[in-house]
This record gives sequence, structure tokens and C-alpha cells, in this order.
Amino acid sequence: MTDPLAFFSSTPDGFVAEHFAISRWSPDMVNGAALCGLVARALERAHGGAGFVPARLTVDLFKPARTTPLTARTTLVRDGNRIRVADAELVQDGEVVVRAGAVFLRPSEQPPGDVWSRDHRPSPPPEHIAQVASDSSHPYFGSDDHPNGWSQSMLEHQGASRKRMWAQHLPVVAGEEPSPFARAAMAGEPTSLMTNWGTAGVGFINVDMTLVLARLPEGVEVGIEADDHISSDGVAVGTTTMYDRRGPIGTCVVSALANARRQVDFGEQGVFALPEQG
Repeated sequence: MTDPLAFFSSTPDGFVAEHFAISRWSPDMVNGAALCGLVARALERAHGGAGFVPARLTVDLFKPARTTPLTARTTLVRDGNRIRVADAELVQDGEVVVRAGAVFLRPSEQPPGDVWSRDHRPSPPPEHIAQVASDSSHPYFGSDDHPNGWSQSMLEHQGASRKRMWAQHLPVVAGEEPSPFARAAMAGEPTSLMTNWGTAGVGFINVDMTLVLARLPEGVEVGIEADDHISSDGVAVGTTTMYDRRGPIGTCVVSALANARRQVDFGEQGVFALPEQG
């Protein structure tokens, strides 16, 4: 039987992790992108709509989520005329393993005047690089030192230069098309990878993610480009700019802890290989 091209399957017992939800840190852990997509889905379904758009998502990844079923629950914190706030939790075996908070805002017209913004804007891959549904599990990676800019080999981009990622993300739940908000949540979580990935691989594991959006992504592909990495005494902060083919859409920030004993070195055989289906 072929595993579905999705992070989770919905079952009577909860959401069950599929092949592509497994973390590179451990074979019985669920990866952060899958968890961020799942809480974004829960928050948007319960509290989105009615003229509001998601503007911020903060996810706390404080306890490893295993491959047993997960359930989601949400709480409306405030429902105002222009600002709506909601919380969510992912529960596993009776314990909360992930918590999240979202802010939904009501769009309006832009105020007058010019405001400073940075000159550099990330660029997507050339138009001929377009992923199809069957290839959505294989993102493109880019780095400043790569001679061709983009490729699907992680090994080619292991170095000390700025990194970026361009991906069409898997559905959160099998049989469902991911919403733009869920796509943004899944795209933002690899901020840890893009900002903590150096010459020896990745030695930090992120404990949270905060995604702030000026607008939702358009189309099925979303990119992130590293803006900065700051670390000291085993604690790191990483920031990225998120973008689609129209331009920047927002910013993502993560904090991370050193995990050197489980360093993920993409130069080691098999580490950078994606799971086989079957």
C-alpha cells in the first residue's frame, strides 16, 4: 500500500502521522513543518473567515510529538471588530505537546505616505523551475555560493553562505488541499533549517516559530530566504523573509537550542535523502 502524499491521515482516533511527517532528528518524532501546518489548519477552520485574514501564528514546539495519534483543540480568546485572537493545542496521549496562538486581522486601505523598507528582495527560481504535484516532497534549495543558484540536492548547499528554499508543500491532511495559511505555516517552519545550516550541517533544533504575514501567499509555491543567524552559548535566533512569485509576504523567526549530539550532517550518506514511498 502506498503512503498518501500528505503529512497526516484523519482517523477516528485523531491525526496519524504519515511517512513525510517523520523528523530527521528521530524516526518516532513528527517534524515541525507538519505540526505547524496542523495547528494552522485547526485555528483557521475554527476561527478564520468572516472578513478576517491570518496575520500572525506563533507555535511553541516544547515537547517532542511522537507518531501516535494527535488531536487538536482551539479556544477563542478575543473576537473584536478588527482583531481576533485564538489559541490552539495539539494533544497526544493526554498531554499537550504543541501550543499555538494566532491573530486574525480585518484588512483595510493603506495609509498615506512613504515608509522605509530594505532594498534587497529575495527572488524566486526561474519560471521554468515549477514543481508538479507528484514532486511536492522535493523542494528546491538555493545558496549564494552555489554556481547555479538552485538545485534539489541538499549536499550541494552545505556551506556557510546565505540559504533559501522554494517549495510546494504537501497537504496537511490526506485528501485536502492546503489553504494559503497552512502553506505559509509549513513554509515558515524551515526557517530553522535555512538559518542554522552551516558547513557541518544543522546542530540546532528549533523550539518555536513565529510567522507574521502582510498577505497570504498566492499560488502553490512559497519561498523563504535567510536574513540572519545569531547564536551564543547554544541558543540561536534565526529570521527569514517569506515570498512568492509576486514578492515578499512576511517574516518568520525561530529560536533554537544546540543539539550537537544529534547533528544532522547532509554530507553523510543517506541523511539528505527523502523517504521512499511504498
